[in-house]
Formats: sequence, structure tokens, C-alpha cells
Amino acid sequence: MNDQLLQVLLTATGQTLYMVGVALLATVVIGLPLGVVLVGTERGRFLEAPLGSRVAGTMINRVLDFIVNLGRSVPFIILMVALIPFTRIITGTFIGPTAAIVPLSVVAIPFFARMVEIAIKEVDTGLLEVASSLGASRWQLVVKVLLPEAAPPMLLGLSTTVTSIINFSAMVGTVAGGGLGDVAIRYGYQQYSWIHIVSVIVIIFAIVMVLQSLASWGARRLAHRTPRTASPLVTAP
Repeated sequence: MNDQLLQVLLTATGQTLYMVGVALLATVVIGLPLGVVLVGTERGRFLEAPLGSRVAGTMINRVLDFIVNLGRSVPFIILMVALIPFTRIITGTFIGPTAAIVPLSVVAIPFFARMVEIAIKEVDTGLLEVASSLGASRWQLVVKVLLPEAAPPMLLGLSTTVTSIINFSAMVGTVAGGGLGDVAIRYGYQQYSWIHIVSVIVIIFAIVMVLQSLASWGARRLAHRTPRTASPLVTAP
């Protein structure tokens, strides 16, 4: 491996990690509460509105559910092009690694929100009933019962989300988004360089394996430490 190839790969790997890292942060910050609200605003759930405003709560749930389904159903390459005006407003440009973060975040947030929704729905409802009977507020139900109990499957869902972000980050190379995908296109496809293609595949595979291994390890640790009773989780803050 010559010095030029190594420098190209190092630069592209750094750009990919930058895109994936920032997009992942935005995904967690927005997708986690979105998933909680999706579950909580369902009929009979912990965030259900009082009788007088129940219609509004149902509408919120349906609107969010529609947005999540829409975000997950649109092909990424179409979404990326459709978001060019929005990306330009946010970042001032639509090319480069920073601009690529916008479509990567938009496509990942609905996916992770659905993962959060599934994980929370797996939590034993008996824990919520016990916590409510002990006087827990809605905030305490979410922070001290639901999130700790759902943390292991949510972490595994996050690892799947990261894998998707990495795969999508390779696609932004088609619109000069930088990263490993750009190397595969500019050098591997346009210049017919197999060493670039193989190197990109190996690096992406290594990144995915490392992140999935860390997520699996973290999920096992959380599952081991997560208490299975609600009583110590609802003490006054």
C-alpha cells in the first residue's frame, strides 16, 4: 500500500467517522424522545392525555407515526436529493461531509425512533403499574423505569442504526459527500482501481464489526445491571 493510497484512505475514514458520529448524536438526541412519545401517546399508555384533550394526544401520535413511516419508506438517494434545499439552508452547502450529516440524520432518526418504540413496548407493564401505585410521576416512569429497562434492546437497536448510517454514508459519495464512498466512486469506479474498492470494503467492515461488538458488550452489561423491580426506581429525585 503506497503512501498516496494510505493518505486517501485515512482522510476518507476520518470524514466517514465524522459524518457517522455527528449523525448518530443527532439521531439519539431526537430519535430517543420521539420513540418515547410515540409509545406514550398511544391509547392507554403512560403519556395519554386527560379526557378533555385526548383527541389532541391521538392526533399527535398519528402525525408522529406518519412522519416516522414516511422517513423510513423513502429511498435514501431520493431523500438525499429532496433535502438539498434544506441542507443548503442548514450548512450553507449541499456537498462535503458536513452537508452529508443532514440527510444521514434525517434517514436515521425515524429508524431509531421505531427501535426505541419496540424496545419500550417490551418492558413489562407490571413495572409501570407498580411505579404508578408508588406515586411515580410521568417523568419518573420514563427516566427511572422505562429507559433503564429498555436500555439493552435500545442499545442493540442503536448498533443496527449505526450500521445503516455507515452504509448510507457510503452512498453520499455519489453527490460529492466525501468519505469512503467517495473514494470507492472516484478511484474504484471511475479509475477502475480494485485496491481502493477492496480497501474501502475492509475498512467499512472493520468499523461495523467494532461498533456492533461494543454495542453487544454494552447491552449485556446493561442487562446484567438493570434491576427487575420498580420500587428502587421511583424514589424521589
